[in-house]
Amino acid sequence: MNAVAAQQGLRIFPTGREARLAVRRNEHRGPTAGIAPGYVQGNLAILPKALADDFFRFCQFNPKPCPLLAASEPGDPRLPALGDDVDIRTDIPLYRIWRNGEMVAEVTDLMDVWRDDLVAFLIGCSFSFEEALVEDGIELRHIACGTNVPMWRTNIQTRPAGVFHGPMVVSMRPMKPADAIRAVQITSRFPAVHGAPVHIGKPEMIGIKDIMKPDYGDPVEVKDDELPVFWACGVTPQSVIAAAKPDFCITHAPGYMLVTDLKNSRLSIL
Repeated sequence: MNAVAAQQGLRIFPTGREARLAVRRNEHRGPTAGIAPGYVQGNLAILPKALADDFFRFCQFNPKPCPLLAASEPGDPRLPALGDDVDIRTDIPLYRIWRNGEMVAEVTDLMDVWRDDLVAFLIGCSFSFEEALVEDGIELRHIACGTNVPMWRTNIQTRPAGVFHGPMVVSMRPMKPADAIRAVQITSRFPAVHGAPVHIGKPEMIGIKDIMKPDYGDPVEVKDDELPVFWACGVTPQSVIAAAKPDFCITHAPGYMLVTDLKNSRLSIL
């Protein structure tokens, strides 16, 4: 992904820490795909302590869309399992503030809204297995086009836990059939970042009415000789939040992730 990102004019950082510092210094405010090749990125959900146990169980019940990488102590913005200097209040380029299930604001840091009862959850991101796909020679159109991956809410229901319930969100990458088969083999090695696809082919079978109108991200062309390949997505908590309507919570903006110090190569089970 290094060469692709360079062709798009993206600044490439040698480590996850350098990428975080650039975000913290307000030097990078765009999507994070490809900005620190080799390093694991994570989706974010921050909830009050009173809801944290329910959400933890929700992640356990739904490991495909919500593979949990780490969780913080209440009120502690640090996540030492993901990096010694991680500060979840400053290290993501764009956050979303939610009240009663509605997104009310997007902000570039959380210093003004952080509370002592908040618990941060980091969920695995498909950007990690994308690196393995690119290394195998599989084209990923959203990367080639310099756009965000397209994502949809589906009719696939998650397993409820406490107040948390709602539809799974999926991301899509168009591929020729031979590449789709290879992608299943490759991504099956990465259960910590969604694993194998949940659906291949007809989008209407999972409740997607228009492949060119994603609910999140940007549309990409699906050519006549290609199949749409769908993976469970870490934006699912945002769909669940809209359904559960908690009084207050925080997420990342889709495509704007935390870059960690973990290496993608360590997530493979083979």
